[in-house]
Amino acid sequence: MKRNRYETSVNGGAGSLEVVTGSMFSGKTEEMVRRLRRARIARQKVQVFKPKLDVRHAHDKIKSHSGSEFQATAVQGCAEIFDRLDADTTVVAIDEVQFFEHEITEVCYRLAQRGVRVIVAGLDQDFRGEPFGPMPLLLAHAEQVDKLHAICVVCGQSASRTQRMIDDRPAFYDEPTLLVGGSESYEARCREHHEVPHRNENQADD
Repeated sequence: MKRNRYETSVNGGAGSLEVVTGSMFSGKTEEMVRRLRRARIARQKVQVFKPKLDVRHAHDKIKSHSGSEFQATAVQGCAEIFDRLDADTTVVAIDEVQFFEHEITEVCYRLAQRGVRVIVAGLDQDFRGEPFGPMPLLLAHAEQVDKLHAICVVCGQSASRTQRMIDDRPAFYDEPTLLVGGSESYEARCREHHEVPHRNENQADD
């Protein structure tokens, strides 16, 4: 990416990168909204971004499963964040960060270098239980990482994985990685009850 006017420090101090991660239904967006509300109380200038492909809620808000919400700007890609960023913003939040291209890592790095507090929330694993998009690099570069857990729908224990369901059965491994959805398509599961069948281990899918 080209350097621009956002390379100059806005706070006169060190920025940071915070990552809130975990499975679906673990409260990631809820935790992000909590931090953003505290930042606003502290009279900090806050801007929130989310990917346009997340169409589960209003395009100008992020919203948790429990109903907490915060004003947001939907962007097509990570480069658009700089185009929409105000020069005096001191806190930048990015929800559903796993849906962005890998260049989002550089965006977060440059913002933190500029003195901005960057808060991102997203799934660390896809439905297969594998690292999701740019999340590994974001986790490695972060000053603070909080991994939240949901409740396994099968046994009630702590859940760290996202189970995709299609027609009331676990999705096959070779299903597309991206499928935006909620409780109609996904469940929280623990390691023991997370299932990712391969087609050659099952009858042919009708």
